[in-house]
Amino acid sequence: MDQSVLWLSDVGEIAKSNLRKEAKGRGVDPDRLVFARRVASSSEHLGRHRLADLFLDTLPYNAHTTASDALWADLPVVTHIGNSFAGRVAASLLSAVGLPELITRTRAEYEALAIELALDKQKLADIRGRLQGNHLTASLFDAALYASRLETAYEAMYQRHQAGLPPDHIDVQARG
Repeated sequence: MDQSVLWLSDVGEIAKSNLRKEAKGRGVDPDRLVFARRVASSSEHLGRHRLADLFLDTLPYNAHTTASDALWADLPVVTHIGNSFAGRVAASLLSAVGLPELITRTRAEYEALAIELALDKQKLADIRGRLQGNHLTASLFDAALYASRLETAYEAMYQRHQAGLPPDHIDVQARG
């Protein structure tokens, strides 16, 4: 872990300066903070994700599209599930891709899992391999299944409305 870096989205100079100052104050070499600029194409964006070893999600606001992009690029995501919608997105994505073991419930679990995966290259490679294999079967990557379930949900909502029933939870199963 001594050679690890924290790869962050590029932010303004004041924010970068503050982050570097905070890192230095905590005994971390500020040069270990790497700021990635926006790129023109999604293929370049996803290609950068493939260069990383591990995606560390944030709280109280989880990554949304960025976590989905990471998973699409076979980059394992470690998340700490929150209590609000915004803090549960990455956990939903990990469940949909078949990697619930990357969802932690406490800060201590989150830190321990991140460190374990950083140190155990074989375990991390195994998870990445499962993620790659899940591209063919995971609901997160199956647009047709998603569309089918969405249509089923819309039909169930419409039927409830037509029957004069109030909104409620709908358990959606894919149509055959």
